[in-house]
Amino acid sequence: MNKPEILAPVGNRKMLVTAVKSGADAIYFGIDKLNMRAKAKNFTLEELSEVVKYCHENNVDAHLTVNSIVYENEFDELREIVETGKAAGVDLFIAWDLGAIQLLKEYGVPFCVSTQASIANSASAQFYKDLGAERIVLARECTLEQIKAIKKKVDIEIETFVHGAMCVAVSGRCFMSHHAFGQSANRGECVQNCRREYEIYDKRGDVSFLIGEDYVMSPKDLNTIEFIDLLIEAGIDSFKIEGRKRSPEYIATVISVYRRAIDLYSEGKLTPEIKKEMFVELETVYNRGFSSGFYFGTPSGEDYSAGSGNQATTKKVYVGKILNYFKKSKIAHALLQAERLETDEKIYIIGNSTGTVEVSVASLMKDETFVNRADKGDEVTFACQETVRLNDRIYKIIATDSAGQPNDALASSNVS
Repeated sequence: MNKPEILAPVGNRKMLVTAVKSGADAIYFGIDKLNMRAKAKNFTLEELSEVVKYCHENNVDAHLTVNSIVYENEFDELREIVETGKAAGVDLFIAWDLGAIQLLKEYGVPFCVSTQASIANSASAQFYKDLGAERIVLARECTLEQIKAIKKKVDIEIETFVHGAMCVAVSGRCFMSHHAFGQSANRGECVQNCRREYEIYDKRGDVSFLIGEDYVMSPKDLNTIEFIDLLIEAGIDSFKIEGRKRSPEYIATVISVYRRAIDLYSEGKLTPEIKKEMFVELETVYNRGFSSGFYFGTPSGEDYSAGSGNQATTKKVYVGKILNYFKKSKIAHALLQAERLETDEKIYIIGNSTGTVEVSVASLMKDETFVNRADKGDEVTFACQETVRLNDRIYKIIATDSAGQPNDALASSNVS
């Protein structure tokens, strides 16, 4: 059985380097127009070839999203994107607007049909295969059994989401943001107003109710690590991570966890205990609580967020910046600009060329003397096994009060 591809979200250089270093097999990204994350960080058309080159130098595929609705007056822009992407060697274009697909066929480039097409049966899958698609992203509403049935009937690559934010609308095709603010989710402009707290009231009286405990339009994030083995055995070709609007440390943690899980499964070493440990690790970065999505049927009321914001068990706090790195001795020299730093604390070091490096500070040296603590304004050195660079930013990792629990019912039903 082949290993599934890990497909990572990328929005800027920090995320790109982080995804590649963390074990992604492929990345997907957009430029600053005609993609479903217009409000996320995106690359420019001028950066496109550089992104693809970096990926290919590291044996990683580059998938370019052109998956928004395309209006009549935008086809010249779309043509320019496709031409530039083809020249750069983009491995796969992601689209669902049939006009965009027709243009991709005209240029003879490989394409994948986005989840916005809501492909949920073998007839639809066959239609897009006959149209020339190399891959389809199935509707998020498909169960695991439905995915296996489609995979069995149609010989086409199948990509599904395995981690990240979910939308209350069918395959993300929502009009709430457009209706309220004139910013269409189908154009990548969603302001996520569904995630907010709402009040309902009786127009004939003075009674009103706050919908704050049940965020009925804000689903929890998808997390499949506890049943990742079942997805591998289903023959899914690509595991897609959602998160082009999230942070580099989110990318580092999520990609590395799923990388280890897939590799351990292939070695016959992925146990229920390891999966539980990985679940806890995934809780440390941004999430709205976790759900198994639609894989085992329609989600219940327990699959809605308990709040409007982050429920991660850790947060990052800016500490300072890197002044120098000594490669031979593997020592980092840093300036603490905002916070103190103590031994045994964990930090992220994040930069455009560095990506995301996590370090446990075993010892600190200040003025050539070992210390247990250094304060704001101090210059310190500490051991760092990975190369970091001038002006890379340093963040301290701090525990929060948020703490979710693995889904024991799912965990007990999983196959190791």
